[in-house]
Amino acid sequence: MAVWRSFLTHLECTSCGLRHAAEQLQTVCTACGKVLFARYDIDGVRTSVKPEAFARRRWDMWRYAELLPILDENNVVSLGEGCTPLVSVREQARLAVGFERGEVLLKDEGQNPTASFKARGLSAAVSRARELGASGVALPSAGNAGAAAAAYAAAAGITCHVAMPRDVPELNRVEAEVYGAEVILVDGLISDAGRLIRELAPAHGWFDVSTLREPYRQEGKKTMGIELAEHGGWGADCLPDLIVYPTGGGTGIVGMRKAFDELQALGWIGPKQPKMVVVQSEGCAPIVRAFERGERFAEPWDNAQTIAAGLRVPAAIGDYLILDAVRNTGGTAVAVSEDAIREAQLEMGRLTGVFAAPEAAATWAATAELRRRGFLAGDERIVLFCTGMGLKYPPPL
Repeated sequence: MAVWRSFLTHLECTSCGLRHAAEQLQTVCTACGKVLFARYDIDGVRTSVKPEAFARRRWDMWRYAELLPILDENNVVSLGEGCTPLVSVREQARLAVGFERGEVLLKDEGQNPTASFKARGLSAAVSRARELGASGVALPSAGNAGAAAAAYAAAAGITCHVAMPRDVPELNRVEAEVYGAEVILVDGLISDAGRLIRELAPAHGWFDVSTLREPYRQEGKKTMGIELAEHGGWGADCLPDLIVYPTGGGTGIVGMRKAFDELQALGWIGPKQPKMVVVQSEGCAPIVRAFERGERFAEPWDNAQTIAAGLRVPAAIGDYLILDAVRNTGGTAVAVSEDAIREAQLEMGRLTGVFAAPEAAATWAATAELRRRGFLAGDERIVLFCTGMGLKYPPPL
């Protein structure tokens, strides 16, 4: 591999534009409290590396070092995250979701360490936290993020403190405890767990790595978008027509949109970006409701309930970034029923050989629904994000 170099320059507020130093631990914008983005010297990246060089590098997400925020390779905390397969499903599976002529691909994030896409974001966040001197991290979690944070904190040699709803899938709690995390069970939802972390973290000196409340989890998640471009061979037509994404806090969709903007600025992809489709459960659909109302910010969802634990997020700090990504790409937002999620888990398993988490199965159900509505023509090239493995959840049978 070439000499390690990150082109990180500073942090920037996504709302008011205020510039923040990247050399110290930062959470949200100090002026308006909104999400911070890491910014890079794009001209420097373009001069330093060609996209074809990535294929000759390490087989994980850290192959994209120039566009990631770790300044010293020795500070990377990696368990082998990223470079997950893009699986093309057979004809019978395509027809099940109404695709007579197109191509349906599954980005199988369940093959990450800790069996979910959360490994990407927490690898980046924990790596940067350690690089900047944090001795412990904390976050609220509906399950998979807490387990991933605990794993990477253990690998980094720092402490981890996770607040989880009491009814979180049991294996997620057990997994976090196996990695040595302090798990605090909360009566309520992830929003209640988040309030507790925001109280405890400053008092105990823990760095808060909650979803979009620090600048680096989305940097790990954006590598999903970079991988799609690399898989497609770079250039004008390398990306799919449409991305179907299960959305709770929304770090993944926000990160991928950021990746595509950066790749366009570099000239590595064409001007057209995939349409972004947000998928939520009918039992917790604040982003879908805001999209349908034409609003840029989503009101909190009352009495959030769904078997897809990762979708049970009644309020998201990055709501405006999610909704901007959907609208600016000509995408849409759709909510599916609990029964449709269960049926989709079984159908995906039977037809594709992938045991998808409920959140991932929601994308399968949504694809069929969007085909019925006529939003999809059935001849597109689409990618469904299977964000986690179903083995970590109560069985759908």
